[in-house]
Amino acid sequence: MPDSGDHIPDLQLIGNTLTPPPDPSLKHPEPALSVSTRAALPRRTLIQRFRDLSPRLSGATAFDRLVAVCGALAGIGLTGYLSSVIVFHGLHASIPLLVAPIGASSVLLFAVPASPMAQPWSIIGGNTLSALVGVAVGRLVHDPMLAAALAVALAIGVMSAMRCLHPPGGAAALTAILGGPAVTSAGFTFAFVPMALNCVVLVAIGWLFHKVSRHSYPHRPGPVAVSTHGTSDRPAPVRVGFQAEDITGALADLGETYDIDPDDLDRLLRQVEIRAFERRHGELLCAEIMSRDVVHIGAAARTETAIALLLDHDVRTLPVIDGSRRVVGIIGLRELARPGRDVGALMSVPTITQAHLPAAALIAPLTDGRNHAVVVVDDEGRLAGIVTQTDLLAAVASRAGNCRS
Repeated sequence: MPDSGDHIPDLQLIGNTLTPPPDPSLKHPEPALSVSTRAALPRRTLIQRFRDLSPRLSGATAFDRLVAVCGALAGIGLTGYLSSVIVFHGLHASIPLLVAPIGASSVLLFAVPASPMAQPWSIIGGNTLSALVGVAVGRLVHDPMLAAALAVALAIGVMSAMRCLHPPGGAAALTAILGGPAVTSAGFTFAFVPMALNCVVLVAIGWLFHKVSRHSYPHRPGPVAVSTHGTSDRPAPVRVGFQAEDITGALADLGETYDIDPDDLDRLLRQVEIRAFERRHGELLCAEIMSRDVVHIGAAARTETAIALLLDHDVRTLPVIDGSRRVVGIIGLRELARPGRDVGALMSVPTITQAHLPAAALIAPLTDGRNHAVVVVDDEGRLAGIVTQTDLLAAVASRAGNCRS
């Protein structure tokens, strides 16, 4: 047959499969897999497939889950009891004093208290506003299914606009539509009693509970670093590396919404950088870079002696020790600027480490704008050495030079 102008590539036999040869224009052509090769690949079990569908909660431990269980037990029980005590028995007797959305709110409040959706305004505002939306839609739209759909949709819009997005709010709006005669007859009162009342009591119990469990609630993302010099310059740890706009751009690139505050994400990523650096340079120990002949001072010494030692030896801080050489504090020019005569009355709490620990772990304390040195102690807390910012910088520069060479 005459050539039609279309080139049909020759087929080559690979294993038991006829496969066209790899395109030479590709820099890294993917190898073709034969039937026997595909058969040799391990098949995913049903359990593995199920795990792919089940989300993993980052940072959660077994203890945290136990705390969440105990918190929900106390939170729901006390919310129901206190709501019944606060509201007189004759008032709205037909309305349930504990509504279903509160159960969902307790999951967020006690299991993920750092979530933006678990904060007080999210719980109180999200549920209350959604209930108001549900009641309003129920009065205007008489078809239950259409009213339910509109109520949930509008509740999401209102919560988003008011910055109190809370998943149980959808259930609150739905309850206002489908809650039965007791709820619909209460009208807009339902949004305040029992909905808002339940939310306020639950948040108060959650606040007290997390004080005991030592979780941050209400959760306020702490700053990555704080400027300690009273200037407009950003702190050293956030001047280099990625910036806030990089996080915003990356989130836009991924096109997903994540249940984490941007400031928390910033802190998390910077902590990841520190942990990665420590892993790469973990073989460098404090013992290798610390100064061992340390200029120190006793707690009972006078401030004049401390100032003289700082100036004579051209150092910025002095470890303060007791009679057994145990480190009890640290003093520098900042402490000596305060009124006082004795070193023991002016000294600050020292940042300490031990000689066998990785030196890379000192990057965070030595770049926080407050510490100029980390004191090295032995197992008994006695002075063994000191690592200054200069010591760490010299070690990092030396390692960087070795890597380039």
